[in-house]
Amino acid sequence: MTNSEKKSPRLLSLDVFRGLTIALMILVNSPGNNTAYSWLEHSRWNGCTLADVVFPFFIFIVGVSVVFSLTKAKTQDITTTQLLPKILRRSVIIFLIGLFLNAFPHHFDLATLRVFGVLQRIAICYLFCAVLFLTTRITTQFILLVLILIGYWLLMSLVPVQGYGAGNLTPQGNVAAAVDRMLFSASHLYGKSYDPEGLLSTLPAIATGLLGNLTGYWLISSRKASVKCMGLISVGLLSMIIGWVWGLQFPVNKALWTSPYVLVTGGLALLVLALCYWLVDIRGWKKWSKPFEIFGLNALAVYFLHVFFLKVQIMVPAPSGNLRSFITEQLFGWASPENASLFYALTYTLVWLMLLTLLYRKKIFIKI
Repeated sequence: MTNSEKKSPRLLSLDVFRGLTIALMILVNSPGNNTAYSWLEHSRWNGCTLADVVFPFFIFIVGVSVVFSLTKAKTQDITTTQLLPKILRRSVIIFLIGLFLNAFPHHFDLATLRVFGVLQRIAICYLFCAVLFLTTRITTQFILLVLILIGYWLLMSLVPVQGYGAGNLTPQGNVAAAVDRMLFSASHLYGKSYDPEGLLSTLPAIATGLLGNLTGYWLISSRKASVKCMGLISVGLLSMIIGWVWGLQFPVNKALWTSPYVLVTGGLALLVLALCYWLVDIRGWKKWSKPFEIFGLNALAVYFLHVFFLKVQIMVPAPSGNLRSFITEQLFGWASPENASLFYALTYTLVWLMLLTLLYRKKIFIKI
């Protein structure tokens, strides 16, 4: 990690979208108790809530950012041979940080360590999106995106799982869960019978990143800003419609990262990016976006830190059970359980905004 000394040209709306996503991620991840509003919780299985769009938004943004950062590197005459080791190193570091979060604070045991997780999936998607950007054309990336979506659907629909048959999309009976159990055993999985960030379901997550790649190509083109914005809106709406229709046969499901889920959340990401692009880069309305820009410039760092300190709070014993529930009860005990949980999450998010603002004012941007 380094202290950035020089600012590179950036698409401000992309930083704002990234920051909006990170702020929402902290809010969703940080309930003050076990009673949260349903719209801040993940779907139990099929379906898509507000909480379910956060992760695909971030992976989509990774794909867009890859195009901007590597295009800039190419203009500085940095070769693909020079870039690939840096990309691999960054991916490995992010993956290892994810492993550390899985192990902390109680599970530094290789026999039970969960292999996959949020940062691990981000690392894999970043690696594939970056390497494909450097080594293939845009048409190849589009074809790969389509093939992944169709291929994953066929795998999940046609390949039989022992004891469940083909096309079983339950937590235990789906192909992705069977692959994870076969390769890693139940002791290394999040849900024991399946892992929502498992190996096979990372394949369509790469497709989400590739949709970001294609969006990056569109945004760095020489087209007028208004044309770019309309393109984002048009493709976003089309993607959502195709996803919802396809979802009638192959459900929208975050844990399985189904192909319709890729299209629905990817389409929504395009629409949100279009809104940010229109407000910030076209209209020039930037004052409202400053907090999100601040979140977006230290995104991976604040993700790691907010999860780490949440785990610390849950680990520390207190009269109400643990430190998190104690803080919630002391500060917001006057509110209903749902509101107390929400107020804690909002407060925790604002605390991180204040800390990040201090880093921003000192021009400290933590990179990996």
